[in-house]
Amino acid sequence: MATRYYLRLPEPKQARGSDPALSFRSDSAGGFAEELQAALRTPALFETWKAKQDDPDAVDPGLGATDPGAVVTGEQSDLDVLLVATTSIPGTVFKQRMRWLAGSQWQMQDIKGA
Repeated sequence: MATRYYLRLPEPKQARGSDPALSFRSDSAGGFAEELQAALRTPALFETWKAKQDDPDAVDPGLGATDPGAVVTGEQSDLDVLLVATTSIPGTVFKQRMRWLAGSQWQMQDIKGA
């Protein structure tokens, strides 16, 4: 079952995780949406993170869940960026991806069934 996540980046330039190799690189709403969509659709972000672990083979493969049908849209709203992500990836995995990408500089505004 797909879930729709409504997210807010209150300070887009600060929306960066602690590891530059995993973080958002964009400054535009469209760019953030594209990067998050890629992080949900493909294993690339997970594989980069996994390779950095002390024992990559011990990493729970469930953390690498992907959803090839995930869709993310982005909109600039004053100084904020608003993102809407629709995906079947479990909520805990979704939130982990957001922490890798944006650190703590994001807010979950709402969650709804899609």
